[in-house]
Amino acid sequence: MPLLTNQAIKKELEEGNIKITPPLSDDQISVVSVDLTLADDFWVYKDQSTVIPIKEETNYLDYTDHIKTDMIEIKPQQTIIAITKEKINLPGNICGWLEGRSRFARLGLLIHISAGLIQPGVDNHQVLEITNLSPNTLSLHAGERICQLAFQRCEGEAFYKGRFENQ
Repeated sequence: MPLLTNQAIKKELEEGNIKITPPLSDDQISVVSVDLTLADDFWVYKDQSTVIPIKEETNYLDYTDHIKTDMIEIKPQQTIIAITKEKINLPGNICGWLEGRSRFARLGLLIHISAGLIQPGVDNHQVLEITNLSPNTLSLHAGERICQLAFQRCEGEAFYKGRFENQ
């Protein structure tokens, strides 16, 4: 299935099939993706020595503290949770792929550990599992274009109804 190009993304936005709020500026729309910005909400793990069970019912919110700030530092090998400022609403025939930006990856910043697929029919902010893979402390700043979202047409229609549909 093909990725949407700049022209197709703009058309889907203009027709209201893809909705992004707040609206994007023109320079946030790239060749085959849009840049999303970092909100000022972060979740930091409370205790690094806690054993967390990897089970379907485990909730990261039980093991993290919510911090609202314009800047946060991430130590080497540390993982934090963040959220995009933009809310994404996709129709049932378009899904999305969330990716990091190469300029930050070259500094050791991983934007999502493994959860890059955005299901068709979503209407939510995107949660980012951010990890610092570098040997240096990195600082993240609210409002920074932290990741990119590529869109892909689906064969058929589907609408996400799951655990994270209202995030």
